[in-house]
Amino acid sequence: MAVGLIILAVFTAILALILRPALRLINGRMSRKRAFGFFHPYTNDGGGGERVLWCAVRALQEESPDLDCVVYTGDHDATPESLIGRALDRFGVKLLFPPKVVHLYKRKWIEETTYPHFTMIGQSLGSVYLAWEALCKFTPSYYFDTSGYAFTYPLARMFGCRVIGYTHYPTISTDMLSRVRQRSSMYNNDALIAKSIWLSRGKIIYYTLFSWMYGIVGSCAHLAMVNSTWTKSHIEKLWGISDRIKRVYPPCDTSGLQALPLERPAENPVIISVAQFRPEKAHSLQLEAFSAAIKKLGSSMKKPKLQFVGSCRNKSDEERLQMLKEKAVELNVDKHVEFYKNLTYRDLVAHLGSAVAGIHSMIDEHFGISVVEYMAAGAIPIAHNSAGPKMDIVLDEDGEKTGFLACTIEEYADAILSIIRMPDEERLKMAAAARTRASKFSEQRFYQDFKAAVLPILFHLSK
Repeated sequence: MAVGLIILAVFTAILALILRPALRLINGRMSRKRAFGFFHPYTNDGGGGERVLWCAVRALQEESPDLDCVVYTGDHDATPESLIGRALDRFGVKLLFPPKVVHLYKRKWIEETTYPHFTMIGQSLGSVYLAWEALCKFTPSYYFDTSGYAFTYPLARMFGCRVIGYTHYPTISTDMLSRVRQRSSMYNNDALIAKSIWLSRGKIIYYTLFSWMYGIVGSCAHLAMVNSTWTKSHIEKLWGISDRIKRVYPPCDTSGLQALPLERPAENPVIISVAQFRPEKAHSLQLEAFSAAIKKLGSSMKKPKLQFVGSCRNKSDEERLQMLKEKAVELNVDKHVEFYKNLTYRDLVAHLGSAVAGIHSMIDEHFGISVVEYMAAGAIPIAHNSAGPKMDIVLDEDGEKTGFLACTIEEYADAILSIIRMPDEERLKMAAAARTRASKFSEQRFYQDFKAAVLPILFHLSK
């Protein structure tokens, strides 16, 4: 309990130090500009969050072309020209005009490596410091957080901004608390803590206090958009502002991918895995499942190929990618596994167009854009049986199965084998049903729902 109170005291003290000068600035020393300010410190992460950023920018450029779109980024080489090119090359999103850029130099304060312990509270307080730098450099009328830094919302409100957030996943959830109570070891619950009843109890107190603080700061949003049914249920419970929460499914390039033929090359069937090389994506499980499937195949069966396609945000991701390559050698499947880093969107589409299946293994994936992309491209999904894929995506379409859900290595291996052994007619039928299901998560649907959610804020029709 003492640790929790210390954390809370530090948080309160830092906010007090920051918000006192903010009040003076609002009272006349700093004027707000009629613009949208997008708080997205990593504009080169290549994930679904970055796609949401560029589609949100595009939607607001269409709706309010008279207002500037300003991107706060910690990538120092980012320029308006490079960002408009990146949006097109990596995601196929054509912006109407280049966004303005505000460079941030305090990004190290939100990096997880800065906080080996108490990472969540450290990054959260660090985001307040980073947002302080951002808002001092440029204060927009509308502060738009597209990265999930809810602790910045009170600060943005003190600067007089209308606060809009797009939450991809809650910083903390009841599922995380449950795992600590059950003493389950995972990427966000160290084995040392999981083995100790006292450390686990201490972490439960820490998580409980943090979730209370998270609820307070999150409730400061004028509008909170969430990306899935699972995320919506958690945010409603934590923030207590159900009237200001809107579910807006993330944009997926279903129209472009649906143009790909459903027929696939017969030789060496390809299974694709599209995800950033982050620990929660559980790439090792995919390798082990693939190895198990290979061992079960008869000598006369065609050997599949597993292709990992993803991006690396930092040195830790690079090291993780290297460890995966070494693990493939250790499992004796390296001849059947390929790795592709930081591909352009065009190259990604080419790989999706040749895959018979797409594999995904993150537990409690808030939504699962890659799963939708598999389905739209004609690759049958094998997704984790939890959260977004389970609740929103891999559902039957007109009574037809659209893919597989799995949890264990054995279940993933069995799903891989089922797809490889599936007759072409059966595979095409399932792939067609999956493609129809994927159309419900199109970019067009995102633009439609996004604008419907944001327009009341733009015209000050909401609270």
